[in-house]
Amino acid sequence: MRGLAVSLLFAAAGCASAPPAGAEASPAPESAAPECDAARAQHLIGRQQSEQVAGEALRLSGARALRWLPPGTMVTMDYRADRLNIDLDAAGKITSLRCG
Repeated sequence: MRGLAVSLLFAAAGCASAPPAGAEASPAPESAAPECDAARAQHLIGRQQSEQVAGEALRLSGARALRWLPPGTMVTMDYRADRLNIDLDAAGKITSLRCG
């Protein structure tokens, strides 16, 4: 009986094998994913929407994604700590910035 238990133990250990040589292992999840800090980009309020402003907003806030929100835009309610939301007025000028 003891021999059977040892055999089962080794068989179970074989199921948790490492990836074959040369294969890439999946990356470990990022424990400290960069988060957005909209406070660092507040001076952009009043600026016109543009690619240049988008790049500056991403750089300043540390966000990985950016979402322009013209008036009346329907948005999803999902929260993303790495996303900067930029509210615009009807003329395309920034009225507020927030993360989420």
